[in-house]
Amino acid sequence: MPMPDADSPRILPQHLDDLLGEAARIRDTHWGRTVTYSRKVFVPLTNMCRDTCGYCTFVKDPGSPQANIMTPDQVLASARRGEAEGCKELLFSLGEKPELRHEAARAGLARLGYTRMTAYLRDMCALVLNETSLLPHVNAGTLTDAELEELRPVAASMGMMLETVSRRLMRKGGPHHACPDKVPLQRLRTLDRAGLRRVPFTTGLLIGIGETWAERLEALHAIDAAHRRHGHIQEVIIQNFQRKPDIAMANHPEPSLEDMLRTIAAARIILSPDISLQAPPNLSARHIAYLGAGINDWGGISPVTIDFINPQHEWPEIRTLAASCAEAGFELRERLTVYPRFMQGGDFISPPVLARVSALAGAEGLARDQRHIGEVQ
Repeated sequence: MPMPDADSPRILPQHLDDLLGEAARIRDTHWGRTVTYSRKVFVPLTNMCRDTCGYCTFVKDPGSPQANIMTPDQVLASARRGEAEGCKELLFSLGEKPELRHEAARAGLARLGYTRMTAYLRDMCALVLNETSLLPHVNAGTLTDAELEELRPVAASMGMMLETVSRRLMRKGGPHHACPDKVPLQRLRTLDRAGLRRVPFTTGLLIGIGETWAERLEALHAIDAAHRRHGHIQEVIIQNFQRKPDIAMANHPEPSLEDMLRTIAAARIILSPDISLQAPPNLSARHIAYLGAGINDWGGISPVTIDFINPQHEWPEIRTLAASCAEAGFELRERLTVYPRFMQGGDFISPPVLARVSALAGAEGLARDQRHIGEVQ
């Protein structure tokens, strides 16, 4: 497919079938009929945060008995459980900079010998590298230049959902009201900072939180523009908002399957074809339909830990997912947290981490050990 000018808009087919057909054609051309996933263990380093998004159930108020910062022993215990189940990736998820807002977070970090959450995260990544065979991936939200430099030597990849470029959603009553880390400009700056530092990066959209269709397209174009400047976006997630009983948006409507399909297909057409496109399989009973909209990846699936962001939605059993993919004409393969093209030079991965990545990768750059094939449950 010819690569259009970074500034020229892609013309999207209007009819859904035409949109899906074009997206699937692009996916088949550049990714074939292989769909991937990453077998990972999720480690919620802290569930405190300085933001209070209206759709989030992960974050706990510091006064809640559930609010915590994991200790190094707890991190290692989770890592070893994942290692025992054939996981290759450890995903650190955490609230954004809780110490800037909450005394409880500052006190918790002080007990561990730290003043900043990113410094603690850095050392936990190093601990995982030193004590296990896993590859750390960090999802720490907006990051400064110094924080990216701090984390880069000990993380195989990093991520932050852009979610939206809509400033409207920051108004009073909106899902991002009083959330300093959800200012679109700050998140776009993090995308660029990561690109300047050649960090393999994951980002994406959260759809159905009040954004318009035009704002979704604007967000996709912004991601693509960052990638065209730096070549560092390895995957984009299209995630659908899910209602939960304990959130401010408990009665907000969820996006329909057609809405998801249309957005996924638009993403596949707008984004550079070398960016992997994924959608979570546990947030829709009809997730196999996403294959017809152009995805080539299911994201992280854990045989060990729940989805801490959407805890009411269980992961699909991996062999069952493989069978469903086969029925749709696709082969499910396990990948690493770093996609193959980032393993081929270009200083995208620090040398010690690259050595581990190379040891875990097969000839095609996917996971050497395809654990789900013939796996005993």
